[in-house]
Amino acid sequence: MANSTFVISAPPVPTLPVTGSDALFPVHRIYCVGRNFADHAIEMGHDPNREPPFFFQKNPDNLVLSGATIPYPKRSSDVHYEIELIVALKSGGEDIPLESALDHVYGYGVGIDLTRRDLQGEAKKLGRPWEVGKAFEQSAPATALVPASQIGHPDAGRIWLSVNGDVKQDGDLNMMIWKVPEMIATLSTLFKLEPGDLIFAGTPAGVGPLKTGDVIKGGVAGVAELDITIG
Repeated sequence: MANSTFVISAPPVPTLPVTGSDALFPVHRIYCVGRNFADHAIEMGHDPNREPPFFFQKNPDNLVLSGATIPYPKRSSDVHYEIELIVALKSGGEDIPLESALDHVYGYGVGIDLTRRDLQGEAKKLGRPWEVGKAFEQSAPATALVPASQIGHPDAGRIWLSVNGDVKQDGDLNMMIWKVPEMIATLSTLFKLEPGDLIFAGTPAGVGPLKTGDVIKGGVAGVAELDITIG
């Protein structure tokens, strides 16, 4: 029998809590949809009518639960907030048909895609990957997940974020260019999706910078609300 002892301590499995339950949702990967709201695409200088969906990734251990106080991210002086719907998958596969895509969804949550915009901008200019601007420690604040069996599959409803009580982002899920079934179907042509995968579904217009001491609150109507503090 092979020796199963690890040569170093194995890292813990990243998880999210489930609303109304003591059970935990184990996280496999985090996929993020870029520029999925037309108004945000425009504010970032892009034409939303010409771009197919594209994706980047965060790391599962970038997750931090709502209610946390997190340090201002290092090596950056321009950290931005982006409020997003989270889609959590209970099953996966390849080349998933559009009409059955929602069958793979376990539930939904709310997250923030924290972004070191200055480092992302440098990467863009050099034609380099975005990880340095996107996939850093505690860059993915998230709520507990709410099972789809309880709330259905939200395709409309307010999505918003405030900083120190001042509303900065205020949109509706019906403004998403690529809807949840389309995200899942498209992703499954690029990757083999697995149970435990999360999809951050894009952000509306109004993204902007944060500073130490800021209190951020946000939510998606009918799903959840979250808050974090920049310590």
